[in-house]
Amino acid sequence: MQRILMVGKPNSGKSLLFNQLTGLRQKVANYPGVTVEVKRGQCQDFEVVDLPGTYTLRGLSRDEEIAIKEITTSVERDDTSLVVCVLDATRLERSLVLGLQVQKLARANNKAVLFALNFIDEVRRIGEDIDTEALSKELGSPVMALSARTLDGLHEFKQTMLSVARAPSGYIPATSLADGESAVNQSQALASKYGLHLDVVLKNQNSVDRFLLNSWTGSLVFLGVMFVLFQSIFTLAAPLMDGVETLIGSAAEGVSAITPEGIVTDFFNDAIFGGLGSFLVFVPQIMVLTFIIGLLEDSGYLARAALMCHRPLSAVGLSGRSFIPYLSGHACAIPAIMAARTIESPHKRLITMLTIPLMSCSARLPVYALLVAVLVPEDGTFLGIFGLQGAAFFGLYFFGIITALIVSQFLSRFLPRDLEESDMPFILELPTYRLPHWKPLTFRVIDSGLQFVRRAAPIIFVVSVGIWILGYFPMGSTLEDSWLGQIGHVIQPVFEPMGLDWRYGVAILMSFLAREVFVGALGTLFGMDDAEDNVNGLAGRIQADGLTTGAGLGLVLFYVVALQCVATVAMLKGETGSNKLAWGLYVGYGILAYVIAVLVNLLF
Repeated sequence: MQRILMVGKPNSGKSLLFNQLTGLRQKVANYPGVTVEVKRGQCQDFEVVDLPGTYTLRGLSRDEEIAIKEITTSVERDDTSLVVCVLDATRLERSLVLGLQVQKLARANNKAVLFALNFIDEVRRIGEDIDTEALSKELGSPVMALSARTLDGLHEFKQTMLSVARAPSGYIPATSLADGESAVNQSQALASKYGLHLDVVLKNQNSVDRFLLNSWTGSLVFLGVMFVLFQSIFTLAAPLMDGVETLIGSAAEGVSAITPEGIVTDFFNDAIFGGLGSFLVFVPQIMVLTFIIGLLEDSGYLARAALMCHRPLSAVGLSGRSFIPYLSGHACAIPAIMAARTIESPHKRLITMLTIPLMSCSARLPVYALLVAVLVPEDGTFLGIFGLQGAAFFGLYFFGIITALIVSQFLSRFLPRDLEESDMPFILELPTYRLPHWKPLTFRVIDSGLQFVRRAAPIIFVVSVGIWILGYFPMGSTLEDSWLGQIGHVIQPVFEPMGLDWRYGVAILMSFLAREVFVGALGTLFGMDDAEDNVNGLAGRIQADGLTTGAGLGLVLFYVVALQCVATVAMLKGETGSNKLAWGLYVGYGILAYVIAVLVNLLF
């Protein structure tokens, strides 16, 4: 099958045009550790390839270098019939820099070129137009005006694209303007002759930016947007998460009804539905987060938010783009690590991903609720107004954030020099404000859920089965007498400096799969089967058992810092492309958490 390549700078509407041409018939390939993504779809008898977005064919970052290599390799392939260069009609100069470079590359490889002048609806809305016929003559390749959003000119473009792809020999550029002068100079000359004047494009945008980027009004809007984002992760996802739990529960009941009682039923209920279900329930949360961030990104506001946060975060070696992943990490580290893809700097992206696990995610809430109930009186108040338990929760979240900033400062100074030297400055294009389009946003949301399942499910499955086997055998034994319980007695000396006995050690081991497992495991060890639903009852038993203040405070701080989540480790491995780094971070945070817990136990 012959291929049609689509190339364009970021924010040129390339992905929307690709989705309009291919519909649901597409596949996504992602390079481990980078933001580069290649999408493939089908349009009639051609494969359409959406190549990574880049501003020029001279890369500044590792991501751009990989993107450029993919573009160059794809153009050189024998099965490539046509290269479509997507131009932003509202910012013609910036688009033509890449367009002229790609045209030169295509001519060197005897490939046809077609320019798609996107966003023509925005140009015409302000009473302007672009002479595509004259521009086509100067470029030596056909230029077609269209709007992937409103579908203006899309049908004509599609028919022309297919006809050119079927007979490409007549559309190979005879020459390229980039041959004589640099692509930058030529793009400036063409934009001044055919494009819009800059003041026309920026007039409306600047009036909005004066409000949104103002120190006072912009800060209030920013806080409001972040509050809505943070709340949406929980409120919008809650019904969907309940639905997933119901489906998993129904599936477990169905399997139990058709399998004989005993080891088979226990395996499916505890290892499969209990283990895999504990992370599948977070898929709606990931998709809701992707949806909200997609709205902010496609509308153009996310770039403004990153700009406002850049100065304070840069003081600790981060970027303004790190704020959204940090905020999302309070819901779940998995989508937060995925959100870090928007950080262009490899150095700052890596620091952000490595410190996201220190944000107090929702999986820690059951642990916090239990231990705060043990340590803090329910009727206690702070300053006579605020409840002590609420203040304790705030303190735990604040401790996680401060720890993340300290670790970020440390990593920014001591990461390998070769990575730091490949870093790039904070350069941010403020895109035009636009209404997001539902189709690419829908694909992005669905893909985020699928990527999460594909990357985390295999590791979750293996760990779930392993923990189940250790806790189930020898058959007929109690949890204390099981292999897992025996391991607990063996490792008890490790937890004694924290002021904890073997029961807490076993609960910590079992919570490696998911932190919230700690409450249920500890409840079982204390003789309570409904610990998740009776936190206060379990808290009373722990208090009666004699857990000291130092041990309890050290334990809760241990869970603030420790990376007790195999799904997060799996996601870090997938995003960084390094198994050693992901597991090294798990060990490093575990040691740090252990040291903090021991010191707190000794001090209190």
